Amino acid sequence: MKRRSLLLAVAAAPLAVDAFAAAALPAAGNSKFLLVFLRGAYDAANIVVPVASDLYYQLRPTLALRRPGDGADAALALDADWGLHPALRESIFPLYQRGEAAFVAYAGTDDVSRSHFETQDTIELGQPLGGPRRLDSGFLNRLAAALGGPEAIAFSDQLPLALRGDQPAGNVALRALGKPGLDARQTALIKSMYAGTRLAPAVDEGFGVRDEVIRDLADEMDQASRGATTSKGFELEARRVAKLMREKFSVAFIDVGGWDTHVGEGGAIGTLANRIDELGRGLAALADGMGDQWRSTVVVVVSEFGRTLAENGNHGTDHGHGSAYWVLGGAVHGGRIAGEQVKLDRSTWFQNRDLPVHNEVRAMLGGLYSRMYGLSPAALANVFPGARPRDLGLV
Repeated sequence: MKRRSLLLAVAAAPLAVDAFAAAALPAAGNSKFLLVFLRGAYDAANIVVPVASDLYYQLRPTLALRRPGDGADAALALDADWGLHPALRESIFPLYQRGEAAFVAYAGTDDVSRSHFETQDTIELGQPLGGPRRLDSGFLNRLAAALGGPEAIAFSDQLPLALRGDQPAGNVALRALGKPGLDARQTALIKSMYAGTRLAPAVDEGFGVRDEVIRDLADEMDQASRGATTSKGFELEARRVAKLMREKFSVAFIDVGGWDTHVGEGGAIGTLANRIDELGRGLAALADGMGDQWRSTVVVVVSEFGRTLAENGNHGTDHGHGSAYWVLGGAVHGGRIAGEQVKLDRSTWFQNRDLPVHNEVRAMLGGLYSRMYGLSPAALANVFPGARPRDLGLV
C-alpha cells in the first residue's frame, strides 16, 4: 500500500474503508482519467442543443438558442441535429473541430428520483439501483484498485463518494491551498494523537504531501495574485489540476457547483452562459496544461441529471432526467455526437417533460474503461456491478 496518498486529505474526515477487494490488473500505460462532476444538474439542452427539434423551440420561448447560422449568438453547428452553446466557441468548440471532444447526448442514469443528492450518489457509487447502497465503495476507487493502485485524488473540499473505498485516495481543496485547513498548532496536535500508533507514519506522510503540493504551486499562485489572466475561478483551478495530474496522479475527480438554474437562467447570454464559459475556458486550460500527456488523458464531464425541456415561469428550468456528457482528450474519437440517438419530439421525450436516457452512465464508462485500460469483463464487473459495458467508440 502506498501511504503517500492515504492522508492527502488530512484536514478532512478519515477515509472510509470497506472490505471490497477488486482483482487488480497491471496499470495500463500512462493513461490518465479525470471525472468532472457538475453538481446541481446543468441544463444540458441549452449547452448541447437539439437544434433539429421543433419541440425544443416550442417549449423554450425565451431560453432557446437560435439555430446555427441565425446570428452571431446562435448555436454552433455540431452536426445536422445538434448545436453547441456559443459561449464555448473559443474553448471547447476548437477541441471538437480537432476531434478531441465528443458529446454523448441522452446520457444519464436510471434513477428517476430527480433528487440532487440521491442521483449524485447513484453516479458516484456506480452500484445498481434497487439494492442496499454501500457508501464506502465508490466506482473510481474500485477503478483504481482494478488498475493496480495508481495514485488517485479528488480536487475537492472533502473526499467524494466516488473515491471512497479500500484503495488509498486523498483530496486537496485547491481553492484553499494558500490557507491550509489546519494551522501549525492543529497539525502538531493531530500528529501527537497518532504518535506511537501504526497510523503515525501515514499521518506524517499525509501532512508532508499536503505541504509539498502547496510548495509546488506557490509560484503559480503568486503570479495569479498579481493579476494573471488565468485567475478566474475554475480556469485557475484547472491549471493546478493539470500540473498535479501531469506530475503525480492518474485517476482524479473534481466537482464544480452552481448549476441549479431554476430562475433567470438566460439563453445565449446570462447566468448559464457565464458559468459554461468559465467551465469551458477551464477545461481548455487543462488540455493546454497537460502538454504531451493530453494524448493519454481522458476527461469526462457529467452531471446528476438534466433539466425540464420546458422553461418555467421564472425563465429557468426545473429538475429533469436525461443529460449530455462531454468526453475530452487527445486520443478521443471526437468531432461527433456519440451513443444512441432518437428524434426529439412528443413521442420520445421522457414523462412528457424531460430528455430521455438512452446512454446509461455505468454502461458508457464501462465501455470507455475497457478501451482505455483493456480491463477484463471480470474487472469491469467489479467496477460497475450488474452493468453491461457498452463501447461507444470514444477512444
